[in-house]
Amino acid sequence: MLNPSYREGDSMISTANTELAAQADRHLWGHFSSLGRSIDGMPIIERGEGCYVWDNKGNRFLDGLAGLYTTQAGYGRVELAKAAGAQAETLGFFPIWTYAHPKAVELAARLASLAPGDLNRVFFTSGGSEAVESAWKLARQYFKLMGQPLRTKVISRDLSYHGTSMGALSITGLAAVKGPFEPLVPGAIKVPNTNSYRMPSWATDESYFAEEIEQAILREGPETIAAVFLEPVQNAGGCFTPPDGYFQRVREICDTHGVLLVSDEVICAYGRLGEMFGSQRLGYQPDIITSAKGLTSGYAPLGAMLVSDRLAEPFLDTDEQFLHGYTFAGHPVSCAVALANLDLFEAEDLPGRVRANEDAFRASLDDLADLAIVGDVRGMGYFYGIELVKNKETKETFSYDEAHHLLRGFLSHRMSELGLLCRADSRGEPVIQLAPPLIAGPEEFDVINGVLRQAFTEAMAEMAKL
Repeated sequence: MLNPSYREGDSMISTANTELAAQADRHLWGHFSSLGRSIDGMPIIERGEGCYVWDNKGNRFLDGLAGLYTTQAGYGRVELAKAAGAQAETLGFFPIWTYAHPKAVELAARLASLAPGDLNRVFFTSGGSEAVESAWKLARQYFKLMGQPLRTKVISRDLSYHGTSMGALSITGLAAVKGPFEPLVPGAIKVPNTNSYRMPSWATDESYFAEEIEQAILREGPETIAAVFLEPVQNAGGCFTPPDGYFQRVREICDTHGVLLVSDEVICAYGRLGEMFGSQRLGYQPDIITSAKGLTSGYAPLGAMLVSDRLAEPFLDTDEQFLHGYTFAGHPVSCAVALANLDLFEAEDLPGRVRANEDAFRASLDDLADLAIVGDVRGMGYFYGIELVKNKETKETFSYDEAHHLLRGFLSHRMSELGLLCRADSRGEPVIQLAPPLIAGPEEFDVINGVLRQAFTEAMAEMAKL
């Protein structure tokens, strides 16, 4: 659909767009992107409003991934823009290295009031990878101060994604994104993820998932394990949800062996699962929460590590410092935006909106189950994955080349043509991921359903040619 504002001066706009695309291809190095491999030049998104974005050619797209699990409040929120501008006029920048500024203090107190349990200390970062990196470093220093210096290792799950810095990348369980940068930080142990759709045949029941964490702790030696890093719903691999009682059992295992439980909520916090924090939705108490993305709805970069009072104790009223920090962490403009964003969450009850609509969202995706290519639909809140299969009865998956053709060669481009932006992911089995802005409702769900039904039907015909 074309935005009418683009209809005048089409020739001039077309020339400018061509030049902009050429500059992007020549100079802009996209993240997780191939250089010079775009079909029609690098897509350039120019503006957004509500749940929709427009490219510089006037094409409108429903953003079914909220940017990157980020724009919780949607696009074009004047309140957030005004908050940023007002703060920039007052104090555009000041670090929080031995100093503070009002917005960082206000935001830290507000997050502490929203967080579960005694997570009353807030360490700001610039983003999610930095929050995860900070958590591992804090765990290591904490245990040294507690006289347990051998506790340096961490446990995370297969296929999990925890960030790009060297520590966070080591915690990540995706071999394909780690290989080019090895050797990584030693001491990152992997256990099975909670993919019940493909649970090993020899596993007797879903208790297997949590018990494997305890087995890993015992194999490595409990005295060497600092923390377990888990997402409430695992992103990579396609929105793996935990079985009932999983996190309660993991909490019990961590307490038994003196291990910290880190809830990586870079995606799952700030309403994505229908509560302010994913751990609240699933009923467990972490020692640390790592967060970012939805904290500002993407209007400014900011991350936050929320820490238990217990972990702060060795640093209180002593000369000990957590020897770690970032120049732009707790940036005053970002903190002002985050506070305004939380005001919107409260005024519009965005987490409540997710809870009220999640059944309808799930139903719009379950409706696709009659298609032979749809193997599994999984997730919760506004965070879902659809696993695509070659044979529904046997759960046979596509080969690497087939999956690449299905996702990169056909579906990504076709869904975009039909006006939907979402994620076609092959980290694990082929999966389509959906995480719309939290303001989305039945109208947007109908659009998602219609585009996916058409694209999947055409994809089946496409794959039959191979």
